[in-house]
Amino acid sequence: MDYILETKRAMTWLGKKKDTIFLGQTVEYPGSPMFKSLERVPKEKRIEMPVIEDSQMGMSIGLALDRKVPITIFPRIDFLMCAANQLVNHLDKIKQMSHGEFRTGMIIRTQIGNTKPLYPGPQHCGDYTEGLARLLENVNVVKIESEHDVFHFYKIAYNLAKKGISTILIETPQGGKDPNQYKK
Repeated sequence: MDYILETKRAMTWLGKKKDTIFLGQTVEYPGSPMFKSLERVPKEKRIEMPVIEDSQMGMSIGLALDRKVPITIFPRIDFLMCAANQLVNHLDKIKQMSHGEFRTGMIIRTQIGNTKPLYPGPQHCGDYTEGLARLLENVNVVKIESEHDVFHFYKIAYNLAKKGISTILIETPQGGKDPNQYKK
C-alpha cells in the first residue's frame, strides 16, 4: 500500500458521492502535493479558493448547513490555524448555539508538511494535533499516520458528516518513512 495512492482512492470515493463538494487551495490548480490526489474528482465538484482560510471555513459551514458534505482542504495544518475563529467559535459550537437545530458535518483535510528533502521553514511543518484536540469539543481530530488507515478514516469521517459531525483529518504522508519513497 502507498499513502498517496490511498489518499487518491479516498478522494475518488468521496468524489462519487452526490452530496460532496471540495474546496480549498490547489483543488483545481496545482500548487501542493494534495492536488494530485484529486485527479479523479469531477471538476464541477471543486471550488478553488484564494488564501482566505477564515472565509473558506465559513463557506464550508454554510455548505454543510445546506446539507452538503464539504471536503475543505487546507494544504498545511499551519494555515488551518488562520481559520481558528470559524473552527472554534462557530463549527465546534453551532450545535450548542442552535440547541441542536443546526448540525454541520464536514471533512477538514490538512497535512503536516515534510521536512525532507528540503526544510520548508517552521510555518509549513508544525504539528498542532494535540492543541486542536484540546480546543475542540465537538469536532473530531484524527492524525493519519499509516497508509493502512487513510481510506478507513475518510470513510468514517464521511459517515459522521452525514450525521452532522465534523472531522479534521491530519495527513502525514511520510508516515515516518523515507520521504523520497513518495516521489512520483
